[in-house]
Amino acid sequence: MGIYLVSVAADDWLDEEVLGPVAEAVGRELSRRGLPPFVCPEPVPFRSHSGTRFEEKLHRPIDGFDRLCRALPDDTHEALLGWEVLLPVDLDDSVVLPVGSAYNDPTTVGGARRALAAARRLADRLALPAAIPRHCDNLELGAWFDGPAAAEAATAPGPWSEDLDAAYYTALYLRAAEHALRRGCPVGYS
Repeated sequence: MGIYLVSVAADDWLDEEVLGPVAEAVGRELSRRGLPPFVCPEPVPFRSHSGTRFEEKLHRPIDGFDRLCRALPDDTHEALLGWEVLLPVDLDDSVVLPVGSAYNDPTTVGGARRALAAARRLADRLALPAAIPRHCDNLELGAWFDGPAAAEAATAPGPWSEDLDAAYYTALYLRAAEHALRRGCPVGYS
């Protein structure tokens, strides 16, 4: 058990028992803002390590990452931690919807471009190493931080290696936003 951050397939996005109410509320809000409707793409066949899906477990302590985000004078905290569903839609701020989701009621939706910009600022600040997995379709990021990260920290130390938990969450939200934009699909907590 636990909390996972996962890509959302079209069937779950439209399912009344899963995210259907969120999808409907998103549609109304985008229309109200004069933005085009969001259409969740059909899933492509899954191939491990291909980036076709996103799945990571939030299994490390998040306190250091939370403090890091709050210490910055910009909107990093809200852009990365202020949503339950991340959409590949241009949103200048988070949108609070009057419907529930898996972990919150109401549901807050964030824009992937805004999250990506914030995650890139943190990744640059921490000098995340290039060895961090680019695709996270089967818990690859967590496995890397639970294993090879220690050896990488010994051979290529830097600000990222001073708090591996904060580096993990920086990489997690960076890869989640990249995935949402690359695949054109929502990412959310499950």
